[in-house]
Amino acid sequence: MRLSEQQLQDSTAYLMDKGFDEPEIGIVLGTGLGKLVEAIEDPITAHYNQIPYFPLATVEFHSGKLIYGIIEGKKVVVMEGRFHLYEGYDFVDVTYPIRIMHKLGIKKLFVSNAAGAINLDFKKGDIMLIEDHINLQGGSPLAFSNVDKFGNRFVDMSEPYDKTMRNTLITIAKRENIRLQKGVYAAVIGPQLETKAEYRMLKIIGSDAVGMSTVPEVIVANHLQIPIVAVSVLTDECDPDNLEPVDIQEIIGIANKTEPKMIKLFTELIKEL
Repeated sequence: MRLSEQQLQDSTAYLMDKGFDEPEIGIVLGTGLGKLVEAIEDPITAHYNQIPYFPLATVEFHSGKLIYGIIEGKKVVVMEGRFHLYEGYDFVDVTYPIRIMHKLGIKKLFVSNAAGAINLDFKKGDIMLIEDHINLQGGSPLAFSNVDKFGNRFVDMSEPYDKTMRNTLITIAKRENIRLQKGVYAAVIGPQLETKAEYRMLKIIGSDAVGMSTVPEVIVANHLQIPIVAVSVLTDECDPDNLEPVDIQEIIGIANKTEPKMIKLFTELIKEL
């Protein structure tokens, strides 16, 4: 894995030429969570396959475009369709868009994902505010030779998720009567779902939810010193003693159903920043 400043400059220049003008907030939308784009005023769209050096989204329910515009009076850039290790990408590919959003000028990053609930007090359709994470993906997006050209190689991760934005989201959730759980997100590679034994292990090590994304993006955002807030939409309950075969379409359906609450949380947070 290697990254060059020229690649980043070429990608950023393309987007600036299209009118991506100093966005304040970057947003990454997870599986089944694409409707936030409908809240964007005066949108400008750049498809991943047209942006120099961008990877291509290969999963059919990830649409693969970067959208710039206005939400609640703030300039935003929204990543509709993210990249995953399970698609065959490396860590630099997966996190390349975060580096581009940073180059464009974002000052805050919002991340969403669909995840399975390990904590059995959490239910399908709940939203979990990520307070911390466990990286079980077997690598790091900072483990390449020239990483120190882009930031400190040894990044502190004692508080990877911004406390101020977390507290604001908790306040918004109470005000809007949205059930907001709080917990630890474990990131695995996938794409296979977990076995009963793996769900038991995840619980033992302190996970409240499990998914296949987010952590590489959060590591790179910390590398770039961008404050982050992240939420998981919990789409299934991972009870190893009562485990049923997973239906991916059902997972996407639950994500779609819960999405309006996530959109409300994010739009209200944008308003208050």
